[in-house]
Amino acid sequence: MFERNKNRPAATPPAPEPAVPENEKEASRETVMARSNAMIGPSIVIKGTVSGDEDLLVQGRVEGSIELKDNEVSIGQSGRVTADVNAKTVKIDGEVTGDINGGEKVVISKSGRVRGNIVSPRVTLEDGAIFKGSIDMDPGDSAGSTVSLASQRSVDKPAEDLAGTPLEQKSG
Repeated sequence: MFERNKNRPAATPPAPEPAVPENEKEASRETVMARSNAMIGPSIVIKGTVSGDEDLLVQGRVEGSIELKDNEVSIGQSGRVTADVNAKTVKIDGEVTGDINGGEKVVISKSGRVRGNIVSPRVTLEDGAIFKGSIDMDPGDSAGSTVSLASQRSVDKPAEDLAGTPLEQKSG
């Protein structure tokens, strides 16, 4: 009479979680943190410096600077940025007025508008993108270390007149 569970099958205990080494748990947490995104909504206006350790989507307005060197910054179609942007990857669908430094790449989509200078090893301008400024795709290159073609030519072979005769062999 007091044995209610006599004919019921025994409940199976929950399966134990597989053992995961502590260092893999930390790596998993870092992966989740690295994938987290922050968003500046369409009605938000920020004046000053935006910095952090997350990817950022700007749908509102930012005036000042954006410093996310190890992350991605995306300027949405409604985003209006009047700031210098420094990030690993910069994607622009909206409007940016300011200099852009992309550690890996900068992409300006067909709806993007940029007025400023870009420094990045890879730059993509989609058909229809509006861009006014300069692009430096070799930031490690300095003007003093390059040798112009004219100086190489004078070292490699003597100068010639218009007829192709070397000037030092010409008799006067």
